[in-house]
Amino acid sequence: MTRPGAGVGGPRGGPMMGGVPGEKARSFKPSVKRLLRLLAARRLSLSVVVVSAMGSVVLTALSPRILGHATDLIFSGVIGAQLPDGLTKAQAVNRLRENGNGTFADLVSSMDVVPGRGVDFGAVGQTLTVVLILYLGAAVLIWLMSQLLNITVQGTVRELRSEVEDKIHRLPLRYFDTTPRGELLSRVTNDIDNVSQSLQQTISQLLNSLLMVVAILVMMLVISPLLALIALVTVPLAILATTMVAKRSKPHFMAQWKSTGALNAQVEEAFTGHELIKVFGRQEEVEERFDNRNEALYQSSWRAQFISGIIMPAIMFLGNLNYVAIAVVGGLRVASGQLSLGEVQAFVQYSRQFTQPLTQIGSMFNLMQSGVASAERIFDILDEDDETPDPKTPVSPEVVGGGPSGAVVFDDISFRYRDDQPLIDQLTLAAEPGHMVAIVGPTGAGKTTVVNLLMRFYDVDSGAITVDGVDTRSMTRADLRSRTGMVLQDSWLFGGTIRDNIAYGDPSASEEAILEAARVSHVDHFVSILPDGYDTVIDEEGGGVSAGEKQLITIARAFLAQPTVLILDEATSSVDTRTELLIQKAMQALRADRTSFVIAHRLSTVRDADTILVMESGKIVEQGSHDELLTARGAYYRLYNSQFVGPIDDEEMSPVR
Repeated sequence: MTRPGAGVGGPRGGPMMGGVPGEKARSFKPSVKRLLRLLAARRLSLSVVVVSAMGSVVLTALSPRILGHATDLIFSGVIGAQLPDGLTKAQAVNRLRENGNGTFADLVSSMDVVPGRGVDFGAVGQTLTVVLILYLGAAVLIWLMSQLLNITVQGTVRELRSEVEDKIHRLPLRYFDTTPRGELLSRVTNDIDNVSQSLQQTISQLLNSLLMVVAILVMMLVISPLLALIALVTVPLAILATTMVAKRSKPHFMAQWKSTGALNAQVEEAFTGHELIKVFGRQEEVEERFDNRNEALYQSSWRAQFISGIIMPAIMFLGNLNYVAIAVVGGLRVASGQLSLGEVQAFVQYSRQFTQPLTQIGSMFNLMQSGVASAERIFDILDEDDETPDPKTPVSPEVVGGGPSGAVVFDDISFRYRDDQPLIDQLTLAAEPGHMVAIVGPTGAGKTTVVNLLMRFYDVDSGAITVDGVDTRSMTRADLRSRTGMVLQDSWLFGGTIRDNIAYGDPSASEEAILEAARVSHVDHFVSILPDGYDTVIDEEGGGVSAGEKQLITIARAFLAQPTVLILDEATSSVDTRTELLIQKAMQALRADRTSFVIAHRLSTVRDADTILVMESGKIVEQGSHDELLTARGAYYRLYNSQFVGPIDDEEMSPVR
């Protein structure tokens, strides 16, 4: 479709124009809360995920404590074998003190040891079996949590993707005119995929890490409050380091995804206009622009990853210092008999496990920052204003007595794309059913804008447009557009067969109706020589058929729709002169009892029009039939001479006064 920005003052957009819109980065917490609200719709599965995670964490947290008991059994057996057999534990401790081994005596007194008895391998085996069962149970619960979380996250992302898709269909045309296509594609593909990956990874790790921190902290307090206090010293330091780094990394993540969108827009633009770039020899300019945007993406990406990557080594460093302190203090307390070797072993293991989830939480911040940055870009789309809603009690035109329909009236309408740039001002015209109204004029006169206003792609600023006496704003857009057929200068086909593309005008049409529309629009002429005929498959770009043949297919589509109002926007610009004449004859039959608007630069297309409107700067400067306008020797006369007679001087080309 020709952009509505083609007129004076229109917005600039499309694949070959425009830049990336400015980002409005929201704060981190509101975006996270909004993501969590999306997940909240699946409370049941999330509850099972949380319960499974809690069970897994409890089993994992108990395991080191039980392993410590196995260590105590082995150590007690080794010590017991070194003590004289036949003595009680108290007697053995007293004898050690008498022999000057007070430290060893304190150690023995704190142990569950039987003098003369070695390692009880049966008890050790039973303990290890319990640990194995705990590990297996934890693994099963982790697997269950992962599966349920995967289903929950993917279901949420599926709904988010559907919500974005629905939103795109509710957005006004103005949004697409001002947003590069590649930028929009990047948001609905790359950013949604990044949110999916971020949720999948961060929720499981974050939930497991937070629960693990709590469970391990409880176990450490049970074993030794003093050692637990030493371990807790690293927590505020880790939080401080994470917060400081996160604040500095977020702007770079936002810049990263903004640069990704800009680069995608550049690539899409270059691929779409590849032939044009080759023709004008602009490869170096395109490559330079690509290199600049690629470099911007590289700079923002490595800065984001570098800064956020500081979190993990910083926390690991704090954890190693913590480990050293616990090992020294724990060793002293074992030697003094205040703790058993198994308890210190379990505590050391807990301290490592305590640091690990803190490290994971810190390392996840770069992933979370990236995911939230992408989520904000998606929310930008969802927060855009919808096009004005249809009226709650719509009115549908009814033609009295079954007479001809399609009377269109533009009643003193004014419109501008930008407040400071007037385009159409107090335009009034009437088109009767069965009449062909041609709109001609120089580029930027507002011809296509008139069509866009009729279709309600944009709403008029003042005045009214009526169809069969009903204001188009009182109708639903679906009702208005179902009465209208459009054939645009830029023909659009989708991947599928030629038959499917024609049937797009009326999916319920019979095979006979499709073939008749093809014959009338002369599609049958070239389809008959194709090996697969109407079953020939063409791609989204219309590969396999010429530009003119693509246009004929779109015309057949309009024929099949049998509209009340027909709009032809340079519809025959891609066909040869002979085919154009044939299509014009076919259009005469199609226009019977229907109103048609023809926008054309080639004045040969509009000679037979009932009314020709000449537009300049958004106003109708002349109106009449072809012969009448030539006789008037005004603006139409000059346009006609410029095409069919030859060059004319600057004075003749001066604007109409």
